Amino acid sequence: METIPIPPVDWSAITPILVVIGWATALLLIDVFAIPQDRKRVTGYLAIVGLIVAALAAIPLWGTSSVTFSDMLVLDNYSLTLNWIFLLVGVLSLAMALDYLPRQEIEQGEFYPLIMFAVGGMMLLAQGTDLIVLFLAVELLSITLYILAGFAYPRLASEEAAMKYLLLGAFSAGFFVYGIALIYGATGTANLFAIGEHLASPAAANGENTLLLVGAGMVLIAFGFKVALAPFHMWTPDVYEGAPTPVTAFMSVGVKGAAFAAMLRILALALPTLRPTWVVVLGGLAILTMLVGNIAAIAQTNVKRMLAYSSIGHAGYILLAIMAIDAERGVQGFLFYMLAYALTNLGAFGVVIALEQKDEAAWSLNDFTGLWGRQPELAIAMAIFMLSLAGVPPTAGFVGKFYVFTAAWESGLGWLVLVGVLTSAVAAFFYLRVIVRMFMQESTYVTEATAEARVVGISEAKDASPLLYRGLASGITVAAVGAILLGLIPTPVVVLVERSMLALAP
Repeated sequence: METIPIPPVDWSAITPILVVIGWATALLLIDVFAIPQDRKRVTGYLAIVGLIVAALAAIPLWGTSSVTFSDMLVLDNYSLTLNWIFLLVGVLSLAMALDYLPRQEIEQGEFYPLIMFAVGGMMLLAQGTDLIVLFLAVELLSITLYILAGFAYPRLASEEAAMKYLLLGAFSAGFFVYGIALIYGATGTANLFAIGEHLASPAAANGENTLLLVGAGMVLIAFGFKVALAPFHMWTPDVYEGAPTPVTAFMSVGVKGAAFAAMLRILALALPTLRPTWVVVLGGLAILTMLVGNIAAIAQTNVKRMLAYSSIGHAGYILLAIMAIDAERGVQGFLFYMLAYALTNLGAFGVVIALEQKDEAAWSLNDFTGLWGRQPELAIAMAIFMLSLAGVPPTAGFVGKFYVFTAAWESGLGWLVLVGVLTSAVAAFFYLRVIVRMFMQESTYVTEATAEARVVGISEAKDASPLLYRGLASGITVAAVGAILLGLIPTPVVVLVERSMLALAP
């Protein structure tokens, strides 16, 4: 019997993933056996070190291209750029959680390795070129987030968030698996390269693709749940509000970026010949998502829910870049927008974390009233993040939207660009509303800290303002400086993303 040679495995292609997963596994054991209960913050510092080491390990891989594990994983500049973004998101999320967890009395050492496992799943999504691998990556990411969403046990809102996310996540996983089965039945393979070759063959061009289209649609629905595209977004506000705020910040950026990264690779490698079909479908979803996210955000008086609906609207803008992958700036626009959005949204949630007191008060717009007089540093940072989310120059959000809208216009999607510009104008209302309350109105409410200060007779100005801890202050500062620098000096990052092309052939 003739044996089929097994191609060699290029382990260097997954070095950053191995570092993250291996470090997280070791950290679980270290946390249990070597770190006392009252010093769990050490586990967080070690987790941050692990993510930084993974980022450094990826630097020598820049410029290399490798397809390994029987064409199921790929290493290219596109995946490396995304990996660095995901690692940055992980570091900032961990930094913001270092002081948040003990302040809320929910600190457990498992939190930090779970964030690392989630980052590993995100990186695997960026490098996967097989539907089975992508499903495993989605589940690795999702299972960790189910746990993290309910990490504030026994707070009922956190438990409710975890349950809703679990049920709808399992529902979307069913769509994903069924879609993979239909695609495999239509093409005989789950590999993205092989699916693309099958569809490009003359036999497929003249054949019936109904089974494949149904399967691709089900996979699209699964990703629609993950990135909160309308009408698959209904879980987002409740889960974002109920989950611990560092987890919400991590989910709003990391899950969205990883799922969109995988979706882009599926469309570019497996389904390029079906572009006339999926452009119409995704175009309708983009319009609905931009409208629902931005219009619903206007009615929110809770800043955390407002940011949740804002993230839905931004999913629509990111989808424009995904649809423009045939244009020269499509992939680059997606990468730049993801970096700008990651810094901005993490920073905005960081300010919310800074304002939260024990038991996670649901912070309303009134809590931001007069913030300039109480905490000028927080007010300035929040203003930067709101302006960037609104796409106002000279912030990273402006450059990101300009990049995405230009790519969509070059791809012949001018009608979607028009909707994007109009909804951006709508979004500017609720972003600027926060700024107006912070700088132009005086505070008329009494916080818990202020009341306590009056009772004990100490300075109201001192105790009414929340204390910015080192980790949280560092995270907010990095995000704010990055949002400004990307807007003022975007060229280095633009050059980086322009070199981050997809590997279009095995």
